[in-house]
Amino acid sequence: MPILDLIVTPEVGFDSANLEAHLKQLGHLDKGQYVDILRRSVDARQKKIKINLRVEVRDTPPEVEYVEYFKEDHNVKNADPVIIVGAGPAGLFAAIKAIEGGLKPIILERGKDVRARRRDLAAINKEHIVNPESNYCFGEGGAGTYSDGKLYTRSKKRGSIRRVFEILVAHGATPEILFEAHPHIGTNKLPKLVTALRETIEAAGGEVHFNTKVTDFILENGEMKGVVTEKGEVKGVAVVLATGHSARDIFRLCQDKKIKVEAKPFALGVRIEHPQQLIDRIQYKCEDRDEYLPASAYSLVSQTTLKGKERGVFSFCMCPGGFIVPAATSPGELVVNGMSPSRRDSKYANSGLVVAVELEDIPEFHKYGVLAAMEFQSAVEKQAWKMGGKSQVAPAQKMVDFVNGKVSDSLLDTSYQPGLQSADMAEVLPSFIAKRLRQGFQYFGKKMRGYLTNEAQIIGVESRTSSPVRIPRDRETCEHVEIKRLFPCAEGAGYAGGIVSAAMDGERCVKGVLQLYKTQHSKQ
Repeated sequence: MPILDLIVTPEVGFDSANLEAHLKQLGHLDKGQYVDILRRSVDARQKKIKINLRVEVRDTPPEVEYVEYFKEDHNVKNADPVIIVGAGPAGLFAAIKAIEGGLKPIILERGKDVRARRRDLAAINKEHIVNPESNYCFGEGGAGTYSDGKLYTRSKKRGSIRRVFEILVAHGATPEILFEAHPHIGTNKLPKLVTALRETIEAAGGEVHFNTKVTDFILENGEMKGVVTEKGEVKGVAVVLATGHSARDIFRLCQDKKIKVEAKPFALGVRIEHPQQLIDRIQYKCEDRDEYLPASAYSLVSQTTLKGKERGVFSFCMCPGGFIVPAATSPGELVVNGMSPSRRDSKYANSGLVVAVELEDIPEFHKYGVLAAMEFQSAVEKQAWKMGGKSQVAPAQKMVDFVNGKVSDSLLDTSYQPGLQSADMAEVLPSFIAKRLRQGFQYFGKKMRGYLTNEAQIIGVESRTSSPVRIPRDRETCEHVEIKRLFPCAEGAGYAGGIVSAAMDGERCVKGVLQLYKTQHSKQ
């Protein structure tokens, strides 16, 4: 069947009926034939926006072509168990890989299932009550369940991106993620998808235990034999530690148990909110966005210099047509994050704007040793909580006011449900973060004319960009460098950033577990 590369208008590129009519007019599509989109991207570099398409003309209706994932019946109910701590993307994909390899995954998740978790999210938004075990970070699906569901990653060496996408589609994600240049799922669709992944694991004989917090490790002669939970001991052939970037108690437990961990650079800053119409106007170079075009996104980065040292300031987790949510994991702290529904139809655009933090930037926290960056992160979150009024009301400031050092007389409407409190964000943020953000904002205002405006406001703090700790592991086997049968995994261990890279890392860690398991059994 012929494959065609096309450059078309938005109304053709995003409407199947218009695309078919266009191809018929060009003589590429006959009656009874079908169109399968293989790739789609938006080219907004010129005033006249074009859509780049790669399509295949077929004689049969297009179907999802599974080339790397084939859902099969497995029964590992009585197989040897592998313990997976955490039910985020890494943990769920690790479990699927374990089942395919003949091991029984036992997932231990401190939080609740998706349905029960919703009540705790409502309590954060409406009553400002933070449940430390069930929130936007902890619970079934991890932080990814209530996020934009962005699936873009550069981590191609870690595993197969296509396989991850196929697994997601097989469990309810829209097939469009297989051909969009910047695919995403949307927070409204992720809960059902995550539930479907769990049901696949359980149907094969795996186990998923919610409200089951790991409180200790079972270590014997430098080997991880299992874990202790609030409900008792669980032992297995290995432990995959996939706890996410916010499980500070696990980092402290590693330190207490003399398990080698390292401090890691990360990034910290604010979340900025613009009217989506303003971002569309800048990016699409038009007053009103074409009805066929998606809400526009942006990616910004600059280098700032302070006291002779360069640090990056960059956008992070940009959410077109999205919402800002409270992402604290303990009472007495304030953290914000962003998410978008699948249609990206909110009137707001938000993004993290953060500053790279190196260990040399925080000398006063070096007394905490390898947990220095984590304690710095925590201190900033506590300051934000105080400045917001000791609730989940977030401190905020209009963008130009912040650059000019002026406390805003009033704030704008916001998607952040708990509400905003006008504050001097230079008092919320460490001085070196605030100064670098001001430099970055001025640069971004020149790069995107209209971006630096008091129609936008910054909301603090965006601090959970990545783990402030790395748990070192062997580059090939993914086993901890000192503790046998421990496999530090994904974001919490400092080896991933986002749904896809975490999923791939979960699979990669289980490959190491399976290799270890086979080696041990061949010796018996």
